Amino acid sequence: MLVLKTRKDILLKPLQAAVGVVERKHTLPILSNVLIEADRNRVAFVATDLELQITTWMEDESAEIAAQTAFTVSARKLLDICRSLPDSEALNLDLDGEQLKLKAGKSRFSLQTLPARDFPKLQIADGEGISFSLPQGRLRHLLGRVQYAMAVQDIRYYLNGMLMSLQGDKLIVASTDGHRLAVDASKLEQPPEGGMDVILPRKTVQELIKLLSDNDEPVHIQMASGQVVIRHPGFELRSKVVDGKFPDWQRVVPTGYGMSFHIQRQRLGQALNRAAILTNEKYRGVRLALTEGSLRIACSNNEQEEAQEELDIEYAKEPLDIGFNVQYLQDVLNNIDADTVTCSFGDPTSSMLITLPGEDHFRYVVMPMRI
Repeated sequence: MLVLKTRKDILLKPLQAAVGVVERKHTLPILSNVLIEADRNRVAFVATDLELQITTWMEDESAEIAAQTAFTVSARKLLDICRSLPDSEALNLDLDGEQLKLKAGKSRFSLQTLPARDFPKLQIADGEGISFSLPQGRLRHLLGRVQYAMAVQDIRYYLNGMLMSLQGDKLIVASTDGHRLAVDASKLEQPPEGGMDVILPRKTVQELIKLLSDNDEPVHIQMASGQVVIRHPGFELRSKVVDGKFPDWQRVVPTGYGMSFHIQRQRLGQALNRAAILTNEKYRGVRLALTEGSLRIACSNNEQEEAQEELDIEYAKEPLDIGFNVQYLQDVLNNIDADTVTCSFGDPTSSMLITLPGEDHFRYVVMPMRI
């Protein structure tokens, strides 16, 4: 039975987007599969790891699509086969009993399938929780500005994700690994009633960034107590949320710092990149020394090698010498798009605050380190 006849490049895009969630090793074999649901007008691809589920759709007016057919097949094998085929070839998918037959030119493949009824889907009741919309480009921008500060496999599981907080007419996103904190916010044009906090898992954030495009098409977000659903005409993402309480980030952001300077983001980033070449590979420490009109960046390693950079800045406060993990500074500079950043300090034992002129909704806090 013919399931689908289309071009390889049309099939590949939605398949790639869905398959990103599939883990290579699973105790349940069906979780290595992608669910394919064909129904005349379009084909849906569904993949899940039981915590995160992504659905994408293939729409091709010239395609031949079967009526109401559903089955699962190995996600990686199907993706690898499609990638390897020439773009110009027509691709046929036929279901023959428990076998999926693929034909493209003179190439032939036969894959084992599993029943669609055994595929575990995440469900959430329509209307549950709080729903709102915003342009997908703005959401992608927000996530990109803070995602790098998420923890990786921290025993404090609530740090291995990103806070999404709905407060009044603002959507706030924040992430921290205990050593640095990144926060950004966006105003909603049509804010819903009430507020809610959820923690999106790290993998959910990373997959969502891949799915979002940099345009003004709206995405609809439904936040519930145990799950978040993000809908777009081209995809639907359902994710369980991290069960825990995110740290009170407002207490972490310092106020009233008296020492600060403005500097071009790329100029500071390039100087840090050069100095970082000779940092200690384990601790990655770099010293920032502020004196009148000057910022000196210095580091050394176990081989007695040293690097030093000096930048002219407008600074007239008292001298300051403070150390940081250079990677934490590089991360923020590489993930924001502003031309200028403002660096503010309290004393040699206090955190550093990085803000953007004219954008008071973005804040990045990094703790100092002894060098």
